[in-house]
Amino acid sequence: MIDRDNPQQEEKARRTTAAGDLWPHLKMILDALRASRQRFALYWLGFALVVIISATAYGQIRLNAWNKPFYDALSRKELSAVIEQLLVFAYIAGALLVLNVAQTWLAQMAKLKLREGMTRDLFFQWLKSHRSFRIASLGEIGVNPDQRIHADAQRLAEVSTDLGVGLLQATLLLLSFVGVLWGLSEGVAFDLFDRKIVIPGYMVWCALLYASVASFASWRVGRPLVELGAQRYARESEMRFALMDVNEHGEAIAVSRGEKLVEDRLHRELDRLLDVLRRIVSATTNLTWVTAGYGWFTIVAPIIVAAPAYFAGSLTFGGLLMAVGAFTQVQQSLRWFVDNAGTIADWRATLHRVGGFRQALIDIDKAGLDARRITFEETSDDRFVLDELCILSPAGLTSLSDARVEIAPGEHVLIVGEPRSGKTRLFLAMAGLWTSGSGRIRLPSAESVLFVPKRAYIPDLSLRAIISYPSPSSDFSEEAYVAALTRFDLGHFAFLLDRVARWEKELTDPEQQQLAFARVLLHKPRFVVVDEAIESLSPQARQTLFDVFGQELAGTALIYVSGPKSQDKFFGRVLHLTLDARQRPPERSAASNARLAN
Repeated sequence: MIDRDNPQQEEKARRTTAAGDLWPHLKMILDALRASRQRFALYWLGFALVVIISATAYGQIRLNAWNKPFYDALSRKELSAVIEQLLVFAYIAGALLVLNVAQTWLAQMAKLKLREGMTRDLFFQWLKSHRSFRIASLGEIGVNPDQRIHADAQRLAEVSTDLGVGLLQATLLLLSFVGVLWGLSEGVAFDLFDRKIVIPGYMVWCALLYASVASFASWRVGRPLVELGAQRYARESEMRFALMDVNEHGEAIAVSRGEKLVEDRLHRELDRLLDVLRRIVSATTNLTWVTAGYGWFTIVAPIIVAAPAYFAGSLTFGGLLMAVGAFTQVQQSLRWFVDNAGTIADWRATLHRVGGFRQALIDIDKAGLDARRITFEETSDDRFVLDELCILSPAGLTSLSDARVEIAPGEHVLIVGEPRSGKTRLFLAMAGLWTSGSGRIRLPSAESVLFVPKRAYIPDLSLRAIISYPSPSSDFSEEAYVAALTRFDLGHFAFLLDRVARWEKELTDPEQQQLAFARVLLHKPRFVVVDEAIESLSPQARQTLFDVFGQELAGTALIYVSGPKSQDKFFGRVLHLTLDARQRPPERSAASNARLAN
């Protein structure tokens, strides 16, 4: 993980972020969309946008051509011709209005479908094969994934659609008006040394040169915004997480009088965000000098370019305005990059965050602390086996007192370890979440094993759905729910089974843990693996739990991982954990850290 207090390391990560390849991340997102259920809707929306934008380009050509007869009629003061041209304008403008409304609707639907496709794909990738847990160990790429899935994916969908529609529109207008401008350039001749010099496509070349210079300048000046944009989104995410953390733990902060420390932390996070924002302000200001200066000069540039033909008499006043309109359309198409330099930088930053996050999720199975891996096997012989198991972690190498441990249904096994001996790592390894180490874990089918972590998971669902989690609530009868709650002294909640609430806030910590064991009773698995959760129960609730495993769950094995104080006569076998702190995984290199932060 990158040390945020180390300026050199953080700066190196920034350079790595800025140098991230565009195409791999773009291909990553395109692959996701091609595999999504929204791909056909996106295909049709894209085709419809091409048709509508093409029709709009044709309408704008007709509108530009309308300038010549209308303004020539005005210059001749022919009222009937002016009225006739106004009717023509009404038809053209009405058609363009309909096309503009259709384009807006299609673009908004494209944003919606694009976001839906990306977000659903990220849901799938994030919650696949324990990746949501594993990615947290991969440095900054695993910090606040909710920001990347929600805000960054939303921004990427919106900006991608806007840029895509704008680029298509600019391309079609360029192709449409280059021919018009080339034809109008035929009347432009320069007198040089008593000779008339005609430059074919003179106004086209002027527009190309004008836009190319501005585009290059915008790229050079606006390039830092790509890097700064990625940093900004990361800092915004950290700031948002800090605020959420304070909100979630407001009671603990208040009773411990820790407001000042929390305020200092929030100020530090805000200062880090403001530092990036100040640099963005500076970079945006520099870019504005180019884009705004280019925009102001554009007002007179087409007139200056077309003036030689007008003063030579090759163009009428209406023809001059038609040439100015065509030149403006061409250079506006060519200046698409200039107008969108900041947006393109923002797009690349969000693409980098979303594409890099998805790539990290796909590669998550290859990431780890060491080349050694624990082997996992699913068996059908109804046995839970730990064979020559050694768990490698930053603290060292954790191993069991018995080289081979075989647990049958109905057994009660206590695994005891000193503080920092690797108890939770062992629990995670048995659950298949921690793979670094050696040896083999043989488990029965996933449906027959239930894992109870140290802290109970209480989602914001109905009480019925919480107890049945992760199975559908319809899998169990009403009587089974009431019996499970009543057995663990939670019967007074039975009439609230269908109430949806923030139960994590409404239940005390012991009640939450009792609810977790009521879930065990409801599911009746063959094996239950518990990580220190029994310690938080009251003596009465603890005895109730042991009674349940002696009666209703007499055929269920209980494997309890806890500290030395947890030894109890209830357990028929006691195993011990030992830690060899001399054997540690190798440190990641600086290059690896920078890559993970990417």
